[in-house]
Amino acid sequence: KTEDEKLGGVSIYLCVSMQGGVDNEVSLTAYITIALLEIPLPVTHSVVRNALFCLETAADEKENHVYTKALMAYAFALAGKEEKRKALLSSLDKEAVKKDGSVHWQRPGKEPEVDLPYYRYRAPSAEVEMTAYVLLAHLTTQPAPSQEELSFASLIAKWISGQQNPNGGFSSTQ
Repeated sequence: KTEDEKLGGVSIYLCVSMQGGVDNEVSLTAYITIALLEIPLPVTHSVVRNALFCLETAADEKENHVYTKALMAYAFALAGKEEKRKALLSSLDKEAVKKDGSVHWQRPGKEPEVDLPYYRYRAPSAEVEMTAYVLLAHLTTQPAPSQEELSFASLIAKWISGQQNPNGGFSSTQ
């Protein structure tokens, strides 16, 4: 079967109009691109190629939300687009919350967590998800991640593991 037949004969252009709520549209495009690349469809497939073109255009915008950057960084990592992956990870690093020997990302304008005795704060699911996507972007690279990236990734993994509930699960299903 051809690649289009594997997609049910539907060949779509994933770049949703970038007017208005750009974060949601770009995030959706990145999310779908990730799913297609994990199938795996090749980066040469027309749907993937068009989606990556849209993401490359969107990545140059300064207004991207941290969640959107995390998704795009992972999409570019899967596509083997190292320059874009590194640029987004560099931007994300500037927005990281580095605390208690761990690293994570949170939504802009969010109130800082309150330190209360006998209470263990767990981040909202969106923050667990975006931090996990950044971790995936750090670890999905060719050639293998450098020792520096692995060290930084371990700080991210430390924070994520701290978000587990008493049953070993997370607040997110992603």
